[in-house]
Amino acid sequence: MSDASLDDRGRLTLPKEVRERYGERYRIVQLHDGIKLVPIADDPLDALRDEFADVDKSADELREDARKAALDEAGR
Repeated sequence: MSDASLDDRGRLTLPKEVRERYGERYRIVQLHDGIKLVPIADDPLDALRDEFADVDKSADELREDARKAALDEAGR
């Protein structure tokens, strides 16, 4: 864990090790007890493709499965 502080213009500089590991862009998420920095991939679509590379079904098939499961759960 490392510390970072704001400069006189309100800018936060992250340590080099953090930038090398997670990248240069972050989304700031406000929590009830603080904030969280969430790295943003250089190419978000590539990140999604990598995340779901092992999914064999198309988006339409996944949507239809979810619809059927919702109807089953609703007792229809």
